[in-house]
Amino acid sequence: MGFYRKNIGSLQQASRIALGLGGATASYMLAGPPYGLAGAAVGVVFALTGIVGYCPFCAVAGLGRGQRRGR
Repeated sequence: MGFYRKNIGSLQQASRIALGLGGATASYMLAGPPYGLAGAAVGVVFALTGIVGYCPFCAVAGLGRGQRRGR
């Protein structure tokens, strides 16, 4: 996939994957049907940004690997 540039580091990738999958599982197991599925979907998307290594919200905000704030 050469059409994007990774903008999150490896530590943030690992934490996004772990927290996303954990949040998705907890939300699906603990919440009721409409809210549990919505929370699980958010967790899966969060984990996918970790797997891919690209976060569109970080790109819009100008945050990313190797970039300095305030420029």
